[in-house]
Amino acid sequence: MVFPISNRQLFIGGEWREPVLNKRIPIINPATEQIIGDIPAATAEDVELAVEAARKAFSSNKGKDWPSAPGAVRAKYLRAIAAKITERKTELARLEATDCGKPLEEAAWDMDDVAGCFEYFADLAEGLDAKKKAPVSLPMETFKCYVMKEPIGVVALITPWNYPLLMAAWKVAPALAAGCTAILKPSELASVTCLELAEVCREVGLPPGVLNILTGLGPEAGAPLASHPHVDKIAFTGSTVTGSKIMTAAAQMVKPVSLELGGKSPIVVFEDVDLDKAAEWTAFGCFWTNGQICSATSRLIVHESIAAEFLDRLVKWTKNFKISDPLEEGCRLGPIVSGGQYGKVLKFISTAKSEGATILCGGVRPQHLNKGFFIEPAIITDVTNSMEIWREEVFGPVICVKTFSTEDEAIELANDTHYGLGAAVISNDLERCDRVSKAFQSGIVWINCSQPCFCQAPWGGNKRSGFGRELGEWGLDNYLSVKQVTQYISNEPWGWYKCP
Repeated sequence: MVFPISNRQLFIGGEWREPVLNKRIPIINPATEQIIGDIPAATAEDVELAVEAARKAFSSNKGKDWPSAPGAVRAKYLRAIAAKITERKTELARLEATDCGKPLEEAAWDMDDVAGCFEYFADLAEGLDAKKKAPVSLPMETFKCYVMKEPIGVVALITPWNYPLLMAAWKVAPALAAGCTAILKPSELASVTCLELAEVCREVGLPPGVLNILTGLGPEAGAPLASHPHVDKIAFTGSTVTGSKIMTAAAQMVKPVSLELGGKSPIVVFEDVDLDKAAEWTAFGCFWTNGQICSATSRLIVHESIAAEFLDRLVKWTKNFKISDPLEEGCRLGPIVSGGQYGKVLKFISTAKSEGATILCGGVRPQHLNKGFFIEPAIITDVTNSMEIWREEVFGPVICVKTFSTEDEAIELANDTHYGLGAAVISNDLERCDRVSKAFQSGIVWINCSQPCFCQAPWGGNKRSGFGRELGEWGLDNYLSVKQVTQYISNEPWGWYKCP
């Protein structure tokens, strides 16, 4: 099924602009491997223009037009964006499913979450008006003190391809709510809906330069943006390797960063569970979004007494998925986002097999699909702690399995990773769930589920999964700096020095 892609340009200073060097990147439909359009490819020259536009918008009218405007003013724009996203939900979902390969129903769910995210941060923007001068209690009556939260400035927002518009919203909405101006650089593998966000901003009359959107390659657009001296903060979601490079670039100017990076999250299944409920959550936790989730619970740690029966159920659940073009009704697993990523996933699987692991099921092209980057969901057993498949993020529909006999052993296996984004525990013993939750070394814990995400709750990890938190009030704080203001209020002289 062909779905038309608008021929967009870069969005800089509230206008569509051709890239300075007139470069473009083809859009490849991962379900058909066909070129279906192209996107503009920004370079350092375009980054200069975008940063200049954002800086101008931040300082316009001494900041009164945006950063110093009442939060209620910014909230009006955020709500207008949310309304437009809702209005265009069907179209945007189809564009996203076509662009990155996620099932259409998932993409539609994402659009609801995008609108909800803008609505939520609109509320928080209004709330800032009531917190303009938060008093601080002091031990000396001769002084009074208050704290001001101010927008951090011009921010660079670099986002991934697995949730193209939603990951953009997670950064754009709080940045704008805080009063920052921004340059969004989405992944070149899935940028179409982010360019449509630019059109939405133009339609609702967002002041020019408040949000600029540059599509392009990482080395040509992302790198000069991350290292630009007039960008005040970088927020990045993506691979740990790229996150490390961004942190290095920011360190040269002592620039703040927040990083949401890779994961190799565990799901621990105890012996007292309902096998089918646990199997469905296990499948959802790893195979949702075609397995391309940074928080995917892709390390299954299952109690040895139920392992054989549980894996039998899990195999049956995965074999029951509809694997198809993401636009087909009922699709539950679409293609991997690109040929390059497809090759990486297949190599992980072949390496696991060569190291002695067993491919229990999947890991190959579905027989009914001879085109597209499709992989049957893979379940891999006979895994050792040192295997690549156990230690490294695959970012595809692949789950690896180990068994345990005691709670302590399960916790040790779960924490034996240099990542720390998410973790899940499934058990009917809620006291045990509480103990295990406290013992997990991760920023997010799910009990008797995997992957639910709400914009009101903080999101982020520790260890090599990054630092800083997105969403909730914590997400807004990412884009605010704190200023202390202290006033001497006594009529008496300070009296420290002898009066001459």
